[in-house]
Amino acid sequence: MEIAVASLAFMLAFACVAAMGYAIQRGATCTVAAVDELMSRRSARRLLAMVEASLWVAGGLLLAQTAGWLPTMPAGYAVAWHTVAGGLMLGLGAWVNRACVFGAIARLGSGEWAYALTPLGFFIGCASLPWVFGAQVHPRLPEASPVLQLPAWAGGVFLLFVLWRVRPALRGGAWRAWAAGQWSPHGATAVIGVTFLATLLLVGHWAYTDALAELARGMAHSLPARIGLLAALLGGAVLGGWTAGRLKSRRVDAATAARCLAGGALMGWGSLLIPGSNDGLILIGMPLLWPYAWLAFASMCAAIGAAQGLQRMRAPGAAGRGALRG
Repeated sequence: MEIAVASLAFMLAFACVAAMGYAIQRGATCTVAAVDELMSRRSARRLLAMVEASLWVAGGLLLAQTAGWLPTMPAGYAVAWHTVAGGLMLGLGAWVNRACVFGAIARLGSGEWAYALTPLGFFIGCASLPWVFGAQVHPRLPEASPVLQLPAWAGGVFLLFVLWRVRPALRGGAWRAWAAGQWSPHGATAVIGVTFLATLLLVGHWAYTDALAELARGMAHSLPARIGLLAALLGGAVLGGWTAGRLKSRRVDAATAARCLAGGALMGWGSLLIPGSNDGLILIGMPLLWPYAWLAFASMCAAIGAAQGLQRMRAPGAAGRGALRG
């Protein structure tokens, strides 16, 4: 009986992760693109959509706690120099890669196969960090997450937010736009937040960057299941690219391959210094209202913005060439 329940939970989680990959590709979800949009168009639409994904997860965690469904949550970490340094390195790596860890999945879903080297570079970065920066010790905070200390009525406020956000979909307009492939950043990140939350409740905390980091340190557990979920994420992204007509195989050249590998390695270093990559920051650390996660994500965005600004000074119009469109 327990095996049947576990199998059903995994199948549901597999479907949720595939839907997450589909939404990542359709919504052009990428921190590099979000910062480029802020700098070039003076629009924070994509950045606010990412923050909204955190809000969906936070509200869902609060409701799950009220219902007694909440699994053990990751601890928070103290803010220190490596929080900022890791965030800056994570941003620099994303800029070099021309996509964050979300954006790399979206690009793979569009047939840019060079981005398969980004996870490999991430793994190499995680494996090499002790030799480059020395062993890292991150003191964990003893107290529970601030969001899980909120009163039960805060869950009711979140339900009102949910009704407000889904009202356009209930009227039919949003469903028609989604069916036509017109995914807004807010719609895509809402799907990402909800499917990530469902996966968390079904099978526990999972992110492909965490799996790579643990594998690099010889600490990976439930590896076959996590590989299966990674396959679902990539499969969902490819399906999203195919149904949107974006799936076009692109030749892998040496320069792009080197850039993806180097960018992945930098993001691997940054994620272990923080600790946490931008998917874990947005979908776990920030929803739990851990200050280190918000500071690291802000540092990441600042590094991307500074790099794009310097690039524009040297070659006007070049900074946004690799940004995702959506």
